[in-house]
Amino acid sequence: MFDPTAFENMKVVLEGAVYDLDLNGEIIVIDRNEFINTAKLSRKYELSFKLQNPSPITASIILESKLENLAAELLPVSLSEKRAGCSIRLFFSFKHQENIIDYEKIEKVLIEIWGTDRKISQTVLFSPLQKKSIKSVATIEFGRLVHEDQIDDLTSMIDFIITTCDRLQYVIPRR
Repeated sequence: MFDPTAFENMKVVLEGAVYDLDLNGEIIVIDRNEFINTAKLSRKYELSFKLQNPSPITASIILESKLENLAAELLPVSLSEKRAGCSIRLFFSFKHQENIIDYEKIEKVLIEIWGTDRKISQTVLFSPLQKKSIKSVATIEFGRLVHEDQIDDLTSMIDFIITTCDRLQYVIPRR
């Protein structure tokens, strides 16, 4: 009988929780991707959504498992079981007019919700020839693996993501 990996189990829980919110009309799933890199034996699952109201914020969750994570899970004798898990990164992206956003306010919201133990960064993308619109991406990294025994925390994390989207839409002006 096939025994699913930690990545598979976490992906199913994450996907189920997000799609339940989509079916309930709380969010709208706008993209889903799953990648298997056969050269590096890694997997990546991406899920993106927006709040149901006309929100400028897109939230994306990336769940990733590398060869060392899979090997630690399948061969626990040879590797530390602490490596058996997945990494999770969160992205909040939105478009806005140039020089309108107060990035310190965004940082404050992210720290209030996610705490200071997370790595929080902001990136701004723009075309130098088209000065009308800029795309900003705020990233949350946990700096550690999420293990299968923390699988219930994934559903709580989705609540924090929704809270983040809701709070950020009041910090950034509408286009």
